[in-house]
Amino acid sequence: MMLFHSSAAACGALVALAVSVTVARSESRGVHANAVVEAASGDAVVGAASMYNPFRPGKEEGGPSTASGERYNPSAWSAAIKTSLRGKFGGVQFGERPKFALVEAVGKKVIVKINDVGPLRPGRVIDFNERTMRHFDPSLERGVIKDVKVSPLSGDDWTPGPVG
Repeated sequence: MMLFHSSAAACGALVALAVSVTVARSESRGVHANAVVEAASGDAVVGAASMYNPFRPGKEEGGPSTASGERYNPSAWSAAIKTSLRGKFGGVQFGERPKFALVEAVGKKVIVKINDVGPLRPGRVIDFNERTMRHFDPSLERGVIKDVKVSPLSGDDWTPGPVG
């Protein structure tokens, strides 16, 4: 009988902890949105965005490596910045931690991990992976999103995903 009471007490404590963590996370989301806006550098770039997917038949197992050394992941919140903007977005070098940016377009905001660079087509400043592009263009019918504002975020402790 004593073992049952101990187990029930431990279970209750775990439930209380899970609820408090959930409440703390939901309360911090509002603060997070404000913190993102404050951390966004004034050095934003504006241009067009498109989607890239380097998966092709015969390519590396698990996806090709990005400029940061990570494997390309179509399900992450990530993007490739134009090669000429590499310095503005913290370098994006092989083996270094990826950088983060606040992306604003079509009335939506999202934090993306900038883990790749590329020689994008003229007028384009960023290429999204599939998940990020679907956030801005759920049907993927547009192909290119115009007037995208991309602001580097200071620090490296950001959680990629929608803001606000």
